[in-house]
Amino acid sequence: EGRRIDLGKSKGKTFTGRVVSDKMDKTRVAAVVRTTRHPLYGKTIRRTKKYLFHDEHNESRVGDLVKIIETRPLSKKKRWRLVGIVKRSQL
Repeated sequence: EGRRIDLGKSKGKTFTGRVVSDKMDKTRVAAVVRTTRHPLYGKTIRRTKKYLFHDEHNESRVGDLVKIIETRPLSKKKRWRLVGIVKRSQL
């Protein structure tokens, strides 16, 4: 679903996250959850980090699962862009 950007020779990290805000024009906020082990106790813990990403056509909505890729700085906090929408929200 959505448009696809050819990753080709593009370098940089890619993450899959859930859109948590679509209030801005051409900018979205994605929450990326990663699991890690506690350094002392070994329990698996979830860590969430929010990333601002560029969505040129305002096509993603809150709740969508999206793939984002690292890119050049687009603004003070925005350093990611939308690759594609993995799964649409059921809302």
